[in-house]
Amino acid sequence: MVSVDGLAVEFGGTTLFKDISFVINEKDRIALMGKNGAGKSTLLKIIAGADKPTRGRIGAPKDAVIAYLPQHLMTDNTRTVFEEASQAFSRIFEMEKEIEDLNIQMASRTDYESEEYYQLIERVSSLSEVFYSIEEINYDAEVEKTLLGLGFMREDFTRSTSEFSGGWRMRIELAKILLRQPDLILLDEPTNHLDIESIQWLENFLKESGKAVIVISHDRAFVDNITTRTIEVTMGRIYDYKVNYSEYLELRKDRRLHQQKAFEEQQRIIADNQAFIDRFKGTYSKTNQVSSREKMLEKMVIVEVDEEDTSALRLKFPPSPRSGNYPVIADGLAKSYGDNLVFADAKFTIERGEKVAFVGRNGEGKSTLVKAIMDEIDYTGDLTLGHNTMIGYFAQNQASLLDENLTVFQTIDDVAVGDIRTKIKDMLGAFMFGGDNSTKKVKVLSGGERTRLAMIKLLLEPVNLLILDEPTNHLDLKTKDILKDALLAFDGTLILVSHDRDFLNGLADKVYEFGNKKVKEHLCGISEFLENKKMEHLTELEKK
Repeated sequence: MVSVDGLAVEFGGTTLFKDISFVINEKDRIALMGKNGAGKSTLLKIIAGADKPTRGRIGAPKDAVIAYLPQHLMTDNTRTVFEEASQAFSRIFEMEKEIEDLNIQMASRTDYESEEYYQLIERVSSLSEVFYSIEEINYDAEVEKTLLGLGFMREDFTRSTSEFSGGWRMRIELAKILLRQPDLILLDEPTNHLDIESIQWLENFLKESGKAVIVISHDRAFVDNITTRTIEVTMGRIYDYKVNYSEYLELRKDRRLHQQKAFEEQQRIIADNQAFIDRFKGTYSKTNQVSSREKMLEKMVIVEVDEEDTSALRLKFPPSPRSGNYPVIADGLAKSYGDNLVFADAKFTIERGEKVAFVGRNGEGKSTLVKAIMDEIDYTGDLTLGHNTMIGYFAQNQASLLDENLTVFQTIDDVAVGDIRTKIKDMLGAFMFGGDNSTKKVKVLSGGERTRLAMIKLLLEPVNLLILDEPTNHLDLKTKDILKDALLAFDGTLILVSHDRDFLNGLADKVYEFGNKKVKEHLCGISEFLENKKMEHLTELEKK
């Protein structure tokens, strides 16, 4: 359907990738993988037509619709949510209006034999052929269904897009893409701002739509659930696997083992031949043999072993000072903003050492409750922090709060006190900011690098209650695994707000569900919680 032919991208004397070719077939669901900086987002932009390659081309049928969701975007602030989502059909509406205008022109003219009149007829005919071939759609119903699926409420439809955060604007853009029913959907980190229910809705949509999809995502569960093919970008070339991400990891491991064996065998042959050349060079009777082996070595193509990302975050939380038995106790807790009730009568107790997850749709009060615990907002009811509770807090927008004009080193040096100041360089090195990286300005850091830098602040002082609000956004899979291991080993109490099922799985032993103005306690992990939720939905359907 869409072909990628001989793509190469070069800049500043560096080759990002070269001679990349593959075909995207109808119904392909492809995960585009590779370490940070390998060129994944660049490749996606080129396929979308947003960037141009140094060499090569993208081939697609003339009427193919390719839709692209970048990581960062901005919707129009002058429209309502419903109006902005309806822009997905703007081309159809414009076509209908043009046909109407042309028919009015033709009806008012009498120069039936003129060239201009024939051109009007041709234009109306070609437009009408396209317009009437489009299946009849109830546009308003489709917009409504899609917006509700992505987590919007009906009362949101008439609100201005300017009232919504970046995550919600991303959903509006996603709605526009899905409504266009493109032949190829390109998604760059689509789950970063979606809650669990919206991610599951998106998964089902992508699996059932029958359209081709290419996705870049650090959400392992999402990638595994929707993709059937994995394309890895590494060392300037690609490897194409007809399997999902988890199976690709195993095949990739086997590939490196075979490469390593072939490399070692070749190095042994090179060493043996070089030893022969060194020993008999200048020996008349061995001249032909020496010459033959020298030529063989010159022509030999050295086996390459694919690079492995050996940069590793070394993350370990300091031992926790002992807190009271119950770091957080809530009784009859409620919060409203004006007439908008967020939640009411929340009652729960978090025990020392427990690891709990706050989950639910966006806007149901997860971050609001965290702010109440942090004493950043007013509330009604009782909220008690236990004896000697010391909080470490990572806010959802923590990375964006960093001063962009400071260097990495200055960012930490400004907040470090006491003996830790002598260990700043060691700490930065452990977070992959060693050497010259410590002198980089915050403004040039990627989202993942900013998140790592913000995470360092949590380690500057020992705490016994860690509250992390969406800590995995922008972190790659490897770094997320390292953070998860560190949190499993953390000996304090953990409150985790996250939509990442794979990250929560095995980490949280209790789930607090936010929804319908309530906070509901589930004494189970995330997998069992999600299984139970599906059963609840079925029960609700049977009741109806």
